Amino acid sequence: MNTKSQFEKVIAVCREIFEKKMFDYGPSWRIMRPQSVTDQIFIKAKRIRSLETKGEQKIDDGIRSEFIAIVNYSVIGLIQIELGYADAVDIDSATALQLFDRNITASEELMLDKNHDYDEAWRDMRISSYTDMILTKINRVKNIESNNGQTLASEGIDSNYMDMINYALFALIKLDYEQ
Repeated sequence: MNTKSQFEKVIAVCREIFEKKMFDYGPSWRIMRPQSVTDQIFIKAKRIRSLETKGEQKIDDGIRSEFIAIVNYSVIGLIQIELGYADAVDIDSATALQLFDRNITASEELMLDKNHDYDEAWRDMRISSYTDMILTKINRVKNIESNNGQTLASEGIDSNYMDMINYALFALIKLDYEQ
């Protein structure tokens, strides 16, 4: 299986969960300020690192479901950057899914471009390295948020969210196909 087809298979899993959550909750996340989205991704990544370090878990949801959540919350972060947060839910589930699809497609295109240049280096990385890279990206986003979105020489928040999506998707591919 090639990277593009593996990516599309794990993206389909993430989208299915996103769609089911839209059925259960609707786009209730529209009220989340950007910092809250970042913190939600942070707690998912911290739990993954904790499970990797401890080697045991006490709650049923495993590492795989946390990587799926990182993908989906990172897409939510991209949507919130684009639309701004709202004081009440202001879009329907169908619109949320369209926005999901557009942002996940942009992230996949970025991955394909980077994958070309890096020659599939991600395949030789450990899942724990993806976790650490996601945590690093979260800390970068928190710093940019503290600077009111301003950067002097670095990528913006959106690029960091896209990288988190792609690292989490790499981890899902490794979990689903290589272990």
